[in-house]
Amino acid sequence: MSNKIKAAIIGSGNIGTDLMIKILRTAEHLEMGVMVGIDPESDGLARAKRLGVATTAEGVDGLVRMPEFADIQVVFDATSAGAHVHNDKLLREHKPDIRVVDLTPAAIGPYCVPVVNLEEHLGEGNVNMVTCGGQATIPMVAAVSRVARAHYAEIVASISSKSAGPGTRANIDEFTETTSKAIEVVGGAQKGKAIIILNPAEPPLLMRDTVYVLSEAADQAEVEASVEEMVKAVNRYVPGYRLKQKVQFDDIPEDQPMNVPGLGKFSGLKTSIFLEVEGAAHYLPAYAGNLDIMTSAALGTAERIAESLVN
Repeated sequence: MSNKIKAAIIGSGNIGTDLMIKILRTAEHLEMGVMVGIDPESDGLARAKRLGVATTAEGVDGLVRMPEFADIQVVFDATSAGAHVHNDKLLREHKPDIRVVDLTPAAIGPYCVPVVNLEEHLGEGNVNMVTCGGQATIPMVAAVSRVARAHYAEIVASISSKSAGPGTRANIDEFTETTSKAIEVVGGAQKGKAIIILNPAEPPLLMRDTVYVLSEAADQAEVEASVEEMVKAVNRYVPGYRLKQKVQFDDIPEDQPMNVPGLGKFSGLKTSIFLEVEGAAHYLPAYAGNLDIMTSAALGTAERIAESLVN
């Protein structure tokens, strides 16, 4: 008898399919129960069937009617922000104690970035994984803010347009809003701003993220050490996550302040962090680091939740 927790994935697109493969290959405390989609011809559902995973093409309505649903304790939602509101509501009507890991920007539950605040939210019924850009950059904002009070943080996430499926494209507005808010709530910045770029370059480029943090004056070596420590922590579950170059600093003197929209005049320390995320190529090629960091963060979160349920 397996002591693993049964999981279902709603959404048979790029994110859901990559997540399914990760669970089947690497999960210690989870096992696949059901793959849920709405397109009977989707590659994700076809792969699930070939791998011996139960499937339904009738969405969450089909899931709750399946006999396998009785054993499901954790559900990943990899659909869209709008769909997640309906999905979460229906799941709880049938199973109030279900644990939901939300990979959309809906943010019904608290924002969760594993290396920053996972342990605070193990008891929540619904946790939100923010966005791919948020998972890549918020740890860096948090790394700076744990050394010096961060007044402002701005992130720019550039991903290959080939790695952006319909769900991602439909959620662009929610991406910027959710990520900006999570930069403040989880990252610790007083004001956050997020920008996403879908890069059409050929051949496709790896995910790149730029993080700018304006903070009170601080020891640069201490900030750099904090950033490098956080990079190592993220790298443990996303091996392709790395600094593209050394952390850069600019001291902004009081007599020559910067004018920052929404913040006003600023003097202190400007920290610039440049990241690259290479995917594990479990489903899409290695350029899709945005896919990998999101599914890896969600799996890491659910594994810890499952471990807490077993113990």
